[in-house]
Amino acid sequence: MIGGDSTIMKKIALLAMLALISMVAPAAFAQNHGEAGVFADYTRLKAAGNINFFGVGGRVSFNVHEYAQLEAEGAYDFERNTTTTFTGPGATTLVRTGLRLTNFMFGPKLQTGAGPLRAFVTAKGGLLNFSVSGANAPAGFTAAVGQITTGDTNGVFYPGGGVEAYIGPIGIRLDVGDEIYFDNGANHNLKITLGPHIRF
Repeated sequence: MIGGDSTIMKKIALLAMLALISMVAPAAFAQNHGEAGVFADYTRLKAAGNINFFGVGGRVSFNVHEYAQLEAEGAYDFERNTTTTFTGPGATTLVRTGLRLTNFMFGPKLQTGAGPLRAFVTAKGGLLNFSVSGANAPAGFTAAVGQITTGDTNGVFYPGGGVEAYIGPIGIRLDVGDEIYFDNGANHNLKITLGPHIRF
């Protein structure tokens, strides 16, 4: 009888363990550890006469809590021609230059939860590089990254927010914020990004 009770107890323990695994496993697989995505980038550069810049970028974020992530992103805005006026003794010269923007930022993202639709706010710090080049996009990007430490690079603070929607691991995200770079004071610029994201 004692041996029979032991066998029954083992079966009950096995069934309890299987029941626990069946409850915990879906929750473990349902939780994501972070997100990664690419985006189209729009920046309205106020200091350059409200010129509209368009580019591409990418970001990755890692969960530190259900409602908080740490996020890093970078973006490259393609060349836009700008006109600079030089006035000297007896002459005024207009020079067209190809201006490009490259930025990298890092900071926290606070969100409403881990559901399929959520809102978020973020505050990131980083840098914004201005480069002038007539090169094509790949060469211009390489040159801009190479000039970050030696070129026209400014500190950046980016407060923003947005929404994201997911169906399973695939989603889309919209960000809107103020990309503030510091050069002779704070310079405010509208920044909007939109693109697909995945949870992992």
